[in-house]
Amino acid sequence: MDDSRTPSMSTSHPATAAAVGATDAPPELAAVGSALPAGGCAPLSDWGVLLAEGPDAAAFLHGQLTNDVLQLDEQHARLAAYCSPKGRMLMSAVVVRLAEGVALCLPRERLAPMLKRLAMFVLRAKVRLHDASALWTLWGVIGESVPADLAAAPWSVWRDEGGAWVRLPPALGRERALRVQAATAPAPSAVSLPPGLWPWLEVMSGVVHVCDATAEAFVPQMINYESVGGVNFKKGCYPGQEVVARSQFRGTLKRRGYLAAAEGPVAAGQEVFHPADTEQPVGLIAQAAAAPDGSWHAFLSLQTSAADGQPLRAGTPDGVGLRLLPLPYPLLQDI
Repeated sequence: MDDSRTPSMSTSHPATAAAVGATDAPPELAAVGSALPAGGCAPLSDWGVLLAEGPDAAAFLHGQLTNDVLQLDEQHARLAAYCSPKGRMLMSAVVVRLAEGVALCLPRERLAPMLKRLAMFVLRAKVRLHDASALWTLWGVIGESVPADLAAAPWSVWRDEGGAWVRLPPALGRERALRVQAATAPAPSAVSLPPGLWPWLEVMSGVVHVCDATAEAFVPQMINYESVGGVNFKKGCYPGQEVVARSQFRGTLKRRGYLAAAEGPVAAGQEVFHPADTEQPVGLIAQAAAAPDGSWHAFLSLQTSAADGQPLRAGTPDGVGLRLLPLPYPLLQDI
């Protein structure tokens, strides 16, 4: 039985927490969502697979990541981060068991730096870390192309002869899954998604990943990882654990993740400014993408005090305008 002890996106948090911040999608997005393809898949060529093999693979990763890997079973995956000693995210990944070991599915640009860093801490552990991207391919799958056998709860896993399906949080009501399969296997769907659609759906899901432009920029709660199953507060030590726990349980969190509509192109790593203070940024864009209709959306890490309805700007104090939108899930905020 899986016992991750992390909050589900569809269940309430323990009594010590209050769920805030989630409402229905605004009408302007309903039309875009209704025009999405009924199904299809996209190759995640900018993602890779870091594989940990050996009898100590799960125990080693358990001591490095923000989520429980020791109790990870065949029916579940994990969203997890690797943090610096200061609690800042250096990597985020979807963690899933494969026949060969435990796989970290993550943006490819972070794979080599993390492989090098994790290897420093293997010491006497019986684990081998390597880049398995040439052996395993990753696909983003939506809608009716997601297998009916895959459970509806995010981070559920269903397996077939070719690999594993991981249920991801939905975007605009559209089902999403990560397909992990052998590199020689055919595409999981005959329908190809339009270029750029998957990155936009990822932004709209409100569950984003660390890239080179944002490495060491966020404590996990700054992009809502505690609210989407990315942090286990009962699993014990990992790099930065004290900072992450202190951010959660001692005082109010001052930065959170927000979804925003942008008036033009924006990019991860751009600073965000508020009209009340044009000298100091109040946030950072974690991820951004263009919608099928040409509009732009972004996921921001923002000071909660700046989410007051006043216009925000990306890049410079007079840069691209940003307007906050409702999150697709509740924030689980410990007091």
